[in-house]
Order: sequence, then C-alpha cells, then structure tokens
Amino acid sequence: MKYSDKQREIFQGKKIAIVGLGVEGLASAEFLKQFQPTLAFFDQKEASELDAENVNKAQSLGKVVTGQDAFAHVLGFDLILRSPGIKKEEEFLVKAQEKGAVVTSQTKLFFDFCPCYIIGVTGTKGKGTTATLIHKMLQESGRDTYLGGNIGVPPFSFLDKLTESSIVVLELSSFQLADVTKSPHIAVMLMVVPEHLDYHGHEAAYVDAKRNILRFQTQDDIAILNRDYIASNESDIYTQGQIFWVTRERASIDQGCYIKDGAIWMSMRGSEWKIIDTDKIALPGKHNWENASSAALAATLSGADKEAVVKVLQSFTGLPHRIELVREVKGVRYYDDSIATNPESAIAAIESFESPKILILGGVTEGSSFEQLGEIIAKESTIKAIIGIGKEWPTIKAAIEKNKPFEHLLFIEGATTMQQVVQAASKVAESGDVVLLSPACKSFDMFKNYKERGDKFKKE
Repeated sequence: MKYSDKQREIFQGKKIAIVGLGVEGLASAEFLKQFQPTLAFFDQKEASELDAENVNKAQSLGKVVTGQDAFAHVLGFDLILRSPGIKKEEEFLVKAQEKGAVVTSQTKLFFDFCPCYIIGVTGTKGKGTTATLIHKMLQESGRDTYLGGNIGVPPFSFLDKLTESSIVVLELSSFQLADVTKSPHIAVMLMVVPEHLDYHGHEAAYVDAKRNILRFQTQDDIAILNRDYIASNESDIYTQGQIFWVTRERASIDQGCYIKDGAIWMSMRGSEWKIIDTDKIALPGKHNWENASSAALAATLSGADKEAVVKVLQSFTGLPHRIELVREVKGVRYYDDSIATNPESAIAAIESFESPKILILGGVTEGSSFEQLGEIIAKESTIKAIIGIGKEWPTIKAAIEKNKPFEHLLFIEGATTMQQVVQAASKVAESGDVVLLSPACKSFDMFKNYKERGDKFKKE
C-alpha cells in the first residue's frame, strides 16, 4: 500500500509513545517503523509480569519503560498511541495533550488509513462470532477479505496488504470505539446490555461508545441493528445510513432478517426469501440465530453469494469459549461458555439446551443484576444442580431462592479450584446431561481472564 505525503507527515521522523506493551502495541510499532520515528513503549506492569518475547521485540524497536509510574514519563512526544484498555481521559494523556501531543489509537488511525470497505461489528456478546461468520462468508465467495480488531488480530498487521478491492471485517469493542471519528461502511450493532461499567462509569457512557460505530456514517453507508434489545433498537437515530433490522421476536420485517416457520428469512427491496432452516445452523442456541442473521445480512450486502452464506452457517461451529463442546464423557456433554461474563449471556446459554443441566455460576461482576437470571433458573425444571463459585455466588443464590426454585435443584458450594468444580459436576452428572460453564460473571477473583478460566475447565 502506498501512502500520501500527508499521511507520511503524521509519523515521519516523529517522537511516538506507545502506551501498552501488548500485541496491538507491537503491531503498531512494526507498522510505524517504516516512517523512521523515534519509538518508546510504556506499560504499568513490571517487565517480569509481561511476555518476555514482547519485551524483547519492543526493546529492538525503541525505548521500553515499565513499572507503576511508567505513565508519568509519557511527556515530550509528538504522538501517543493508547491501547484500548487505557481511557483517553487519563490524567497523563490530558497533560500530554496540553503540551501539544496528539493522542490517538490504532483503531482510529486504521480508519484514517484503510483504503477499502470496512464492515464493523459491535455488541456486548456475539461480535467475535458474527465478525468471523461474515469473514468466512466473503472468503467462501472468493473476496479478498481480512478479519481483525478485538478478535485478537491488530488491523495494522495487514494494513500494507490491503487494496481498494479488499474488504476488512473488524470486531470492535467499546474501548476501541471510544475515540473514533469515522464509522464503518457497514456497521453491525448486536445485542447491547450493561457491561464494562468499571471502565465507562455508567451504562449510558458504555452505550454511547458503542454508538460511535454508527455516529459518523453517511447516506451511502448501512447500519444493521438488533430490534430485540432496547439500546440497539433505539440507536437508529444515530446514523445517517440505510437501516436494516435483525429480530427473532417478530414474524417479519421490511428490511432485514427474521425468524419464521423455523427458518431465517431475509427481506430486501420488496422481495423475501429463505436463507436457512434454523435446525441446520451449526452454532448452538437461539441467540446465535441473531448472530447468523446479522452475518448473513452484512455478507449479502457486501456481495457474498447465497450459497456461500448457507455453507458457512451449516459448517461453522463457533469460536473457543463460546458454548464450545469440549468433550462427551460417559454420555455427559461438557460445554465451555466462559465468555459469558454477564447474566444475559448465561441466560442465552441456558436456553440453548433442553437436556438436563448442571450449571457452573459465579465470579466477580461490575454491578450486574441477577434478578432475571434467578427467576429463569428457578422456573427451569431441566436444571438439576448448580456449582456456585466466586465472590458473587451468594448474590446469585439469593436471586434464585427468592423465586422458590424446584425442590430437586441442588446447590454445590465450596469449590475453590477448577479441578474441584469439574469433579463435583462429574459426580452428579448422568448420561444425557449437559455440564455448562456459563458463569454470568467475570473471572478475576479466581483466574486471569475468561480464557484462562475456560482453558482450565477444558483441561480438567
């Protein structure tokens, strides 16, 4: 990819600070080195806590400053690239801006530099699955397509490969959308429910960040919105783009996808046609009908063949830690849904199975309410037992008991390791049962993150 003199001017010979020494920060540095800047990396973790390979790579590219007071030294730079987990309102960034620095992010810069069509996907849950489906559908249709963003692939890692005919699919978190000033050509907004309130402070700020995916669209762009969730449904006023809807609660819709007669249907420009029977979709769970519908819409509007859309929906079984079948042991199926870090996601997972279930619930939360989860569990006769773990388990248990659950429901408490959790589940599970790790909480009281929690479950 060739860059204009104006684009080169942004980086050429500048002093650039990269705040956050992770995969995205290193990808930024690898991209920037062609402009011969002076690079420096800053991370509040101690060097011993960081990935040694990452530290070595960073040291080969520039100065590395680590430790608790590292950010205090982010002054005197022309440009500062913050990682998504660092708020743009942080005091050290505000001070740097006051002294003339430009504070930006990889996502913001990528939107400025990308020469081709961008499909962006956001939502509280389902965005990684939906983005992957879209990418695979376009790939199956023979398009030159790239998948990146929050899914773990920094878009700077493939920016130089892009041409005007490429299509980029980005999974976008609220952190990544917080400071963008451009929106994707196709913006997909899935279910949005409260999350990351420790970062954003309150629900309105979280939803507002999500809406940046729509806010800068033009009349030539397209917005795909989920009609079944309040925050997504009420986001139509934030875009100038043409709106298409996704729903599994309504029998039909003028422009978009919906569920009718056991199938996903698409309606567009006065025509209606069936995409696929829901029982032929490889992804488990009714909530994935929403993701499949959103992906089918975005891919179709981007030129994907109907045959490619159907083939991917029939074959793609999901991403790790998302209602992932780990193994069947003595007729018992064990599912890893560690990505379910809020009650709404756990409810979706519970409703995905009609078989008798043993649930693993608990962890830490950012102010989530467990009232609806408690009510659903209390009324669900197929739930045999719940293994309660972590700080929030007493709150979850109280929400269940408040609704007078079935007498047969067994509470198993006291497990402090994943080995104890899985052993407890295996003792009460019988052939035909499902053991479901869908905790409705974050993992930080017992594990580093949801990935480690899921990996340890799979190992056991």
